[in-house]
Amino acid sequence: MATKLTKAGALAATLTLGAVIAGCSGAGGPQAEDGGGISDDAIKLGVITDLSSVYSDLAGPNAVEAVKMAVDDFKAEHGDDVVTQNIEVTEADHQNKPEIANTTAREMYDRDGVDAIFDVPTSSAALAVANIAKQAQKMYFNIGAATTELTGAQCNAYTYHYAYNTYMLANGTGKAVTEQGAKNWYMIYPDYAFGQDMKKSFTAAIEGAGGSVVKADPTPFPNDNFSTFMTKAPTLSPKPDVMGTMQAGGDLVNVVNQYNEFGLRDKGVELAVGLMFSTDIASIGVDKLAGTLYTTPWFWNLDDRSREWADRFKERTGTRPTFDHAANYSAAMQYLEAIQRGGTDDADAIRKELDGHTFDDFFARNAEFRAEDHAVSHDAYLARVKEESDVEEDFDFTEKVDTIPADEAYMDPADSGCEMG
Repeated sequence: MATKLTKAGALAATLTLGAVIAGCSGAGGPQAEDGGGISDDAIKLGVITDLSSVYSDLAGPNAVEAVKMAVDDFKAEHGDDVVTQNIEVTEADHQNKPEIANTTAREMYDRDGVDAIFDVPTSSAALAVANIAKQAQKMYFNIGAATTELTGAQCNAYTYHYAYNTYMLANGTGKAVTEQGAKNWYMIYPDYAFGQDMKKSFTAAIEGAGGSVVKADPTPFPNDNFSTFMTKAPTLSPKPDVMGTMQAGGDLVNVVNQYNEFGLRDKGVELAVGLMFSTDIASIGVDKLAGTLYTTPWFWNLDDRSREWADRFKERTGTRPTFDHAANYSAAMQYLEAIQRGGTDDADAIRKELDGHTFDDFFARNAEFRAEDHAVSHDAYLARVKEESDVEEDFDFTEKVDTIPADEAYMDPADSGCEMG
């Protein structure tokens, strides 16, 4: 597990490592143009995630491990020329509560000297951390949350939204399922920022494809009993063709299990999943999801590049990565490479390195750090859960149906509502 930082612990770790800091000592590694160097003689990365609840499998401890893996690979890649050997990773459990995320982010930035925060699933918590990043003027790479508000009305200069968002999910799954004939939708969504944003994005995509939302019901979060909604679905008028579930993680597992228990498919109501991770499919079972369309920014056996990284991740952790894990690695590596290019971890200097930067790695294809709204745009994929007979190995759940190019997967920044300032 990653080290929990305190002032004394961080100082002791720095003294023990005795690292040569390029920006300050002038030895090894690039010099900062402004002489900024590395603050506190260390680069400090913080991962705020769900370590104990509904999102702990899809993010959680393995999100922390993905960031640590990026640190190790970064050092190995640059060898003696690395900007500093002293890179620390700390972790915290936000319990999916915005007030805890707020306090934790403030402590990481102000007390522990963390330079950048990663992950933060749960949109309400993600927005809380974005506000603290803005106040502290320190870097924040959100991976696990989906709300478009991070690059919309609540965007800020120090926050980048890295992996996916509700617009991507809706304009993949919502559009495709509706165009295939499921015109009438019954939607259930968790009653917090993520679910509310999913409802908004999916409604727009469904209506844009010629469909309609018959009814949209908020559900408690987290929740283990969806029976009320399963009973209601086939009684609505007009009768819905599809139940669209906007839940994720453990809540999604409960929805799908109860959907099958209530026999909704036999009653003529198909299932559409707004957001799904490979860990969800593993928990639910391929047999219960076979043929289900969904949208994803990445899956582990997409191609040879993805598989090569996923194999190394499995060697390290014992399991296949979700897209959250892959994106945390990718974001941490992009951040460290920006420090390497600029020779400093100063947040304003890093922003200049990142804004407009394009890249292509195992996770993000045709990717760009958009300066206008700080969305990190890249290709996405319309995917289908395989038939059980087609699964050839553990976690071999997904087949690609289509590639959604980056400029279609992401909202035009002019329409985002972001005023970066």
